[in-house]
Amino acid sequence: MKNNDKYEESSLYKIRHTCEHVFNQAVEELYPGKVMRAMGPPIENGWYNDSRWDTEISEQDFGKIEKRMQKIISANLPLIRKDITADEAKKMFGHNPFKMEFIEEYVKEGKDLTVYYTGDPEAEAGSYKRKVAGEVAAELPGDAVFVDLCKGPHANSTGEIKAFKLLSVAGAYWRGDEKNEMLTRVYGTAFESKEELDEYINMIEEAKKRDHRKLAKDLDLIVFSDLVGAGLPMYTPRGSILRNAVYNFSRELNQKIGYHEVNTPNFNRAELFKISGHYDKYKDDMLKVISNYSDEEMYFKPMNCPQHTQLYASQMRSYKDLPYRVADFSNLARDERPGELHGILRSRVFTQDDGHAFVRPDQIADEFKNVQSAINEALEVYGLDYYVRLSLRDVKEKEKYLGEDEVWEKAEAKLKDLVKDLGVEYIEAPGEAAIYGPKMDFIAKDSLKREWQISTIQIDMNMPHRFGLKYIDQDGSEQEPVMIHRAIVGSERFIGIIIEHFAGAFPVWMSPDQVTVLPVSEKHAEYTDAINKKLKEAGIRILEAEVNETLGNKIRKAQSMKVPYMLIVGDKEKDKKTVNVRLRSGEELGEMPLEVLIERVKGKIESKSLDL
Repeated sequence: MKNNDKYEESSLYKIRHTCEHVFNQAVEELYPGKVMRAMGPPIENGWYNDSRWDTEISEQDFGKIEKRMQKIISANLPLIRKDITADEAKKMFGHNPFKMEFIEEYVKEGKDLTVYYTGDPEAEAGSYKRKVAGEVAAELPGDAVFVDLCKGPHANSTGEIKAFKLLSVAGAYWRGDEKNEMLTRVYGTAFESKEELDEYINMIEEAKKRDHRKLAKDLDLIVFSDLVGAGLPMYTPRGSILRNAVYNFSRELNQKIGYHEVNTPNFNRAELFKISGHYDKYKDDMLKVISNYSDEEMYFKPMNCPQHTQLYASQMRSYKDLPYRVADFSNLARDERPGELHGILRSRVFTQDDGHAFVRPDQIADEFKNVQSAINEALEVYGLDYYVRLSLRDVKEKEKYLGEDEVWEKAEAKLKDLVKDLGVEYIEAPGEAAIYGPKMDFIAKDSLKREWQISTIQIDMNMPHRFGLKYIDQDGSEQEPVMIHRAIVGSERFIGIIIEHFAGAFPVWMSPDQVTVLPVSEKHAEYTDAINKKLKEAGIRILEAEVNETLGNKIRKAQSMKVPYMLIVGDKEKDKKTVNVRLRSGEELGEMPLEVLIERVKGKIESKSLDL
């Protein structure tokens, strides 16, 4: 099992949380009476702060704010935690409607109220408070220069922040609800060393260049239209080639491990989701279907599993019929909030290489190994290293999940045994389970070392019970099957990930255009046409170049479209019936017969090679 120190308990988390408080303090000192803080948690790669600003703020102001933050950090002020009563909290934050909302909720839920002071409220005022802090800190006791309603944890002092940076400004609705007030969100980060910060900033800059939304537009892969709607991607012919390459590979793997493709409707009656449990636990994320001819409640499906239970239930199954395996590539839809949409990484309509197996209890282990073999092959082909996350139920929030404790405990124990038997590195993650059962998630690292949940295998003992699924066992008795949910690479989100992972320079088997022939001049057009014909006959995709452009322009266009192979042909190549091969990286392979080049390209395609 991989070491799983919780981020929330790490020194880095505490430093980032303290950095957010330092930001709050700095802007209140610089803009007295102009900023009303709302909330500001640490997040995966830093922190953010939501506040109501009565003045304009932009990234141009960051230098001034960072300078004041550095003064607070250099003062090495202690962070002091203090428990307070509801009355004390209301007195301290009665002017702030955002804090008052939290206070009322905490009191109602019986939660403890705590504040964190920056500067010791019981010590004599020091030089920072006397000389720098100004009127904002004047009303605070002792040496305290800032206080906020906060459960922590924090660093011991501001001086523990060794490297920080403000990153960007955005808008955000209060508590993520578009019905609420729009606040100003400032993103920042902090690290335990300048070297780590510099590495992260470099990664951000590279990520901007690789943003799949930009590359998808530049490479003519995906289109979004306001008339079509937010979060509704459309794949161009080139983008469809890429998409089909990914899903056809998943289809190959499905066939290899015994999954049969099915097709199911995009929407169905609410009754199906009521039985599955999605109606109670997932309804807010489902898109409703409105009919002109019926009042029956219907929804677009957010996942395929409820419908697949009905394929299984369409006839009585024998123990000999199991495993019963189906795979599905039909469209899914989820009602994502507008502010959460992000290209195809977070869209409202998508497809995934979804699949389900209905198995006997004695077949669970073999089915996990079966699916894992396909996932291993897929992630190896895409060049992604991974580790496994064992996603379990959060026992403190049982109301989020379906089923009885006994069923969950049995499923989680079985899953832990399976993962250990598979001999893979894993971490445990309470609270990350699906609503119907625990899961084995495959967390991959891309070329920028960012982590993504890609593949999943889930064990479900709840849904078969809810739908009354049965099979006839060897002794003639009726038994419930176990349902295995699995995705090899998941949804179209994966396509967004690999666009960024490869920076649009895809392996040749996935590339929308695999080869382009570049004639030196118009007199080589006939030879170019003959080469293109042979390439097409060999099943190789080509990008046809404009004959009347300069060779330099042709090369630049081919490189901008990230075509793997450029074949330059002039008088010498025409006379010798050869091609001069150049890779998109700029590497020259030199002159060779066309047949040799074709065999090379076909070999790279068939082997799904990562190199050219």
